[in-house]
Amino acid sequence: MATFQLNPVRESLHGILSPELPAVITVDSGDSIEFGTLEADWRTGRCTEPRTDSGIFFPHMRETDCGQALTGPVYVRGAEPGMTLAVHVDELVPGNWGWSRVGRGDPDHLKRIGCEEGEYFLIWEIDHMNRTCTSNEGHKVALWPFMGIYAVAPEGNEAVTTYIPGEHGGNMDCKELTEGSTIYFPVFHEGALFSVGDGHAAQGNGELGCTAIECPYDKVKLTFELLREETEFLVADTPAGWVTFGYDRNLTDAAYMALCHMVRFMEKKYGFHKREALTMASLLADLNITQIVNGIRGVHALLPHGKIERQEGEAEWHK
Repeated sequence: MATFQLNPVRESLHGILSPELPAVITVDSGDSIEFGTLEADWRTGRCTEPRTDSGIFFPHMRETDCGQALTGPVYVRGAEPGMTLAVHVDELVPGNWGWSRVGRGDPDHLKRIGCEEGEYFLIWEIDHMNRTCTSNEGHKVALWPFMGIYAVAPEGNEAVTTYIPGEHGGNMDCKELTEGSTIYFPVFHEGALFSVGDGHAAQGNGELGCTAIECPYDKVKLTFELLREETEFLVADTPAGWVTFGYDRNLTDAAYMALCHMVRFMEKKYGFHKREALTMASLLADLNITQIVNGIRGVHALLPHGKIERQEGEAEWHK
């Protein structure tokens, strides 16, 4: 088992997800990587003034840098379509600054919240010692580190924007995916081609304004484990519980997708039949709005740990 470092330099930075992107590092199952990441908008240093165009930005290439700044891709030796890549989130260390904004983003969202003109921009100081974030206007919120994007190369041969979430991961923006989580990805391409980025220091469920506290990360330590069993869909084991996801332009459809995935998960893990799983989900699981700001709305279903007693013969969910 080896640990590598991967910093956000030209060779490892990209703003699309594609099987055509060359891998910048190769690891074996069981190896770890300590990533560094830029903040989502490609700044290389803190904002100098409270507005979107402030700061120094990493030079962009139009074709491959058109989304959030990601570090990768990582080639996992032995990964093939039909397998599962388990990504263990071991350690998350954000930088000491960040920003948040209302007033720029998805036009439909801005219209619905009545913020189509002008922006409100905050610069944040991140205090690791006291686990707080303080804005330039004096607001103080608790530090809650997580990455907005964990992703493998998506199904198919076309490049996909980083802004779109799906079964490959992508722009999930789920606050439960913090330290101690394990995310199980379907593998669509040889090597899996994993990337990470879009670091957050704090966000509520829904990401209701327009952004989280967007920030760079000094360290994102992830361990990769290759499983030969196939997973039907993306699922995560988090400190709060098991999580399944649904994404769609229609929030209701996203909610039913997350629910159907949770029911299927409970069938496989606990041996429930479908109506039994639906009944238990109705009693024990919660549907949460993940985000509503990116055009594709997200909902995640959360089944807290310990709510269902372990049964004899309980299966690994992905088998």
